[in-house]
Amino acid sequence: MITILTGANRFLLRAELQKSVAAFVAEHDEMALERLDGEEASFERMQEALQSLPFLADKKMVVLTSPSANKQFAEKAEKLLQELPETTDLIIVEPKLDKRSAYYKFLKKQKGYQEFGELDERGLSRWLIDQAKEKGSALSGADASYLVSRVGTNQQTLANEIEKLSLYADKIDRRAIEALSPQTPQSTIFQLLETAFAGNTKRALEMYGEQRALKVEPQQIIAMLAWQLHVLALIKTAKDKTPDEIARDAKMSPYVVRKSTGIARSLTLAQTKRLIIDLLEIDERLKREALNADDTLLNYLMTISE
Repeated sequence: MITILTGANRFLLRAELQKSVAAFVAEHDEMALERLDGEEASFERMQEALQSLPFLADKKMVVLTSPSANKQFAEKAEKLLQELPETTDLIIVEPKLDKRSAYYKFLKKQKGYQEFGELDERGLSRWLIDQAKEKGSALSGADASYLVSRVGTNQQTLANEIEKLSLYADKIDRRAIEALSPQTPQSTIFQLLETAFAGNTKRALEMYGEQRALKVEPQQIIAMLAWQLHVLALIKTAKDKTPDEIARDAKMSPYVVRKSTGIARSLTLAQTKRLIIDLLEIDERLKREALNADDTLLNYLMTISE
């Protein structure tokens, strides 16, 4: 059996790999498992692992991680896999594949090909609902979306939170999420910008205070604001590209791009450039002048709100 695992979603890819390996080891023992890294192993070593028969077992499993890093393997993969003994289960893990290559086109045709893409907000919400169900808890779509907006899009973090929340309650609701799941600075910075652009100066300043109360330093806030402005600049200069196309080209989560699209619509490209220039000037002045960082950033937010 040949399985190919690829895609930008490292969390789901790792989870599928761990599940497949665990199932095999439970049946055939750890001694029947062989792991090789294509960036370190020679072609001859990988070839030997694929062609040799299992030792003191009826089956063996070979896990090859990034074997295409070895050019010789990529060139001879089709012949190697055709000659794979029936006693060998093979898992090829290729997080990044050149979709123009003959190697990719060959792997894509295999029955066991699985590609794990990044999930958008809706996909993450559905995944959280399923995760909660597996753990014996119930989670509504609205509360799943709220958890994503509060914690962020990192699936490992979300998995940890759903594990914790499932132990706390059979029905996970917003009250439980607010009690147990800390709000991530990244998520709050987006909300802070969104609030400022909506003209709600009072609430924007309150949210800045909340960030400082969470021990987030002004330089960290500047860095996160810069990142959000970077996303806005990408959207403004993308012309007719869809959010998914922008995310793919920029190698970031489609969820992040979609979430920022509303703010981007309210700005011209010139305004976006001005905000970036002003923030850069603040960063440079704070490094060379004895300015009050909080007052300077609060003034910047008031400028946005106005």
